[in-house]
Amino acid sequence: MQADDVRLLKGAAIPTVLVGAIAAAVAALFAAGEGALGAVIGTFVVCAFFTVGLVVVSYAGRISPAVMMTAAVVSYAVKVIVVMAMLKAFRDVTVFEPKAFGATAVACVVAWTVGEMRGFSKLKLLYADPNGESPGPG
Repeated sequence: MQADDVRLLKGAAIPTVLVGAIAAAVAALFAAGEGALGAVIGTFVVCAFFTVGLVVVSYAGRISPAVMMTAAVVSYAVKVIVVMAMLKAFRDVTVFEPKAFGATAVACVVAWTVGEMRGFSKLKLLYADPNGESPGPG
């Protein structure tokens, strides 16, 4: 990962963990330990999935801009589908509160996306390579 990618990761992960901690505290108030556990699991799932997605897009960006865009769209679609499948699968779980998991996962996805957009808007990236070189082979 490049330095810009690490800044994006920190800019997205920090607000997501804060939202997850607040959600865990609120869930603990309303659903005791099961609610807090559901919120923590939801936060972990979102952070793990979106970190993997950012790493994949970062790696694809070294290949070419077209591959990077494809990787971004595909990884986002896969993350959304897997999170929806997890919400459906965890609907009847009794170990933790599924509603706390779902609400926290949605809140953390929003926090991650907003944090990533904010971090990206603060990066000073060039739109064109000043050397005239394009990434990738050839």
